[in-house]
Amino acid sequence: MPIIRANSGIVTQINVFTVPDGRQQPLIDLLTESAEFASRIPGWISASIHRSLDGTRVVNYAQSESLEAAQRIIERLRLEGFLERNKQLGQASPGLYEVVYALER
Repeated sequence: MPIIRANSGIVTQINVFTVPDGRQQPLIDLLTESAEFASRIPGWISASIHRSLDGTRVVNYAQSESLEAAQRIIERLRLEGFLERNKQLGQASPGLYEVVYALER
């Protein structure tokens, strides 16, 4: 389950993919496989995959315990070929973030 709490030390990778027509579901399938692989790496917390209703984007929201854990997970995914396979399905715009403010009902 994602943790959205300010000043927690948790690092969130938000990756927005722009996908050509017909590539949304194949990318979702690959990101699901990637998340299941990453979930076994120390420091991994969660992953959430979102699809746009217009079929043109997929957002991957993944959390790690620290910047070092996030970097370790990204490197392992790269070594296993997941990042290269992602490129074949869509254009990625990744970034690492920390929560600085959260408001809940």
